[in-house]
Amino acid sequence: MKPDDKRLSARYAGYASPRGHGTGRGCRVRPAEAAGPLPTALVIHENRGLNPHIEDVARRLALENYIAFAPDALFPLGGYPGDEDRARAGFARLDPAKTRQDPLAAADMLRGVDGGNGRMGAVGFCWGGAMTSFLATRPPDLRAAAPFYGPAPAAEDVPKIEAGLLAVLAENDERVNARPGYEQALKQAGVRYALYPPPGTEHGFHNDTMPRCDADAAKEAWRRTLALFERTLRRA
Repeated sequence: MKPDDKRLSARYAGYASPRGHGTGRGCRVRPAEAAGPLPTALVIHENRGLNPHIEDVARRLALENYIAFAPDALFPLGGYPGDEDRARAGFARLDPAKTRQDPLAAADMLRGVDGGNGRMGAVGFCWGGAMTSFLATRPPDLRAAAPFYGPAPAAEDVPKIEAGLLAVLAENDERVNARPGYEQALKQAGVRYALYPPPGTEHGFHNDTMPRCDADAAKEAWRRTLALFERTLRRA
């Protein structure tokens, strides 16, 4: 999808993050023309910052009639550097505690965005999957969370999850899939959840810029994500 798609309105926007790095920045995308208020969605990147692939994911959501916002965790270091290796290295220079607060601040900003209907979801990948799970334990009005191959939240935080949850897992991803007791904790807490581990997939299979991409699994995972958002963010 082209960045200048005329069906969309996209711009970079800043937001205040007083408990994080002070100020955050991300890419906000919405339909160029919308009839009535729209649901909102955070799109949280891998450990590469706000690269062109994640901006494209935000555009995909906007084409489905969402207001999407993709924050850049690397903004305190000047933003995505245009190089994947340099981006990954940048994460080691970030303050982890502040970096966890910046997506919360982005959610606060998105909650009051013009044209929103007050219903918010989040989708994230790898590092962003972990952040999506973390967000699901924090904002009380996050209605949907779709973490893709991200580590589970702390066990003591699982009962705080009120959002509908779709956990997308790669089959061959031993480190992330080692989550003893997580599904049982979800059941005990009464969380509405579904797991989707498509067979034969590797960590990062949704990223269509990477060799490990599995197009069929990515398409199905995205279909399920949109279905979760549809039933939780548009319906009463």
